Amino acid sequence: MSALLSFFHEHLLLIYLLAFSILLGIEVISKVPAVLHTPLMSGANAIHGVVLVGAIIVMFNAKPTDYVTLAVGFVAVLFGMLNVVGGFAVTDRMLEMFKKKKK
Repeated sequence: MSALLSFFHEHLLLIYLLAFSILLGIEVISKVPAVLHTPLMSGANAIHGVVLVGAIIVMFNAKPTDYVTLAVGFVAVLFGMLNVVGGFAVTDRMLEMFKKKKK
């Protein structure tokens, strides 16, 4: 318990920054009109591929016995891949709406 409290005390500024970033992100996202939300999110999810590259680099540079780094890298690759695939699926569905219907 003491180690946990000292961790929070040492990183208090980063914890405040994280909380502020979360609140700011919620405020910004809530101001986006519904018409623009889908294109913005599909683009952001496609850009999420950068996280995949970073997670793969971290996993390649990790020692084989460093299970924490490998586990976090694996979870980052998994979530990043889901986000990228979801972004492209949403974009594909969105583009299908603009195609002319065949008679």
